[in-house]
Amino acid sequence: MNAVEIKGLSKNFGPKQAVCSLDMIVPMGAIYGFIGENGSGKSTTEKMICGLIPKNAGSIRLYGRDNTDPDVRAKLGVLIESPGCFPNLSVFENLMLEATNLSIPDAEREVVKVLKMVRMEGAASNKYKNCSLGMKQRVGIAMALLGTPTLLVLDEPLNGLDADGMRIMREVFCDIIKDGTRSIIVSSHLLGELQKVATHYGIIRHGKMICEMTAAELDASCRTYVALNVKEPNRAKLILASKYSRVEEDEAGYIRVYDLTTPEEIVKFLYEHGVTVSEVMSDKIGLEEYYIDLMKEGR
Repeated sequence: MNAVEIKGLSKNFGPKQAVCSLDMIVPMGAIYGFIGENGSGKSTTEKMICGLIPKNAGSIRLYGRDNTDPDVRAKLGVLIESPGCFPNLSVFENLMLEATNLSIPDAEREVVKVLKMVRMEGAASNKYKNCSLGMKQRVGIAMALLGTPTLLVLDEPLNGLDADGMRIMREVFCDIIKDGTRSIIVSSHLLGELQKVATHYGIIRHGKMICEMTAAELDASCRTYVALNVKEPNRAKLILASKYSRVEEDEAGYIRVYDLTTPEEIVKFLYEHGVTVSEVMSDKIGLEEYYIDLMKEGR
């Protein structure tokens, strides 16, 4: 059984169609990276999954049941935009209020548990307004975890985090799904960070799902390249372009050759044309470059 199955989902806001006949599958135990440009329909889709806004057409099934089913809705934990916290109350007090609102038995024990899950047990007494952005994001996830939901829907939880905050957030995500009973839908523009944790991806554009894949399928789809460091990059690019179909210079000044070839072959070819290579390596593009290429194809 999948955590989420969506078929033909559509949503209009007046004359504007925000989501158009969208299909989407989130397997059990997945960290599903939901990717798209601003205005692509990510947040609208997430809000419809959670029942925060009504759909115009299509179906949303969570664990095999309609998402309007009260028992299914109880399985959801949501962080969209920002957590609704009182700035002058402590982290612990805010979570206790939410636990009380949810009628959670033994609320104090539950709050202690979720604080430990998000690495915030040492900051429980901090006033919310004094928390850093990364800490506030983790408080929001702790709120979403109250009541032991099996599906978390998180909208841009990585925004504004420093390197240590992102590391902690990655650890939190992996801990949440490690027993295979929970799934996470997480939207983010920080694709390099998302690639470190996501097990599945959905790429949306203009309200339409253009691609769904597993992390393994993404890895297989990412093109390999040979990167070169040379003293005369402009001359080297012209020489390489006479033989290879795609030659580019990246932001770091390395020349990339994307054709199926070996580093030895390229170094030899340049040497025969009087260009010395000082550094050479083989690599493959990541999620961010794959996404950019995919967007270029659709323009």
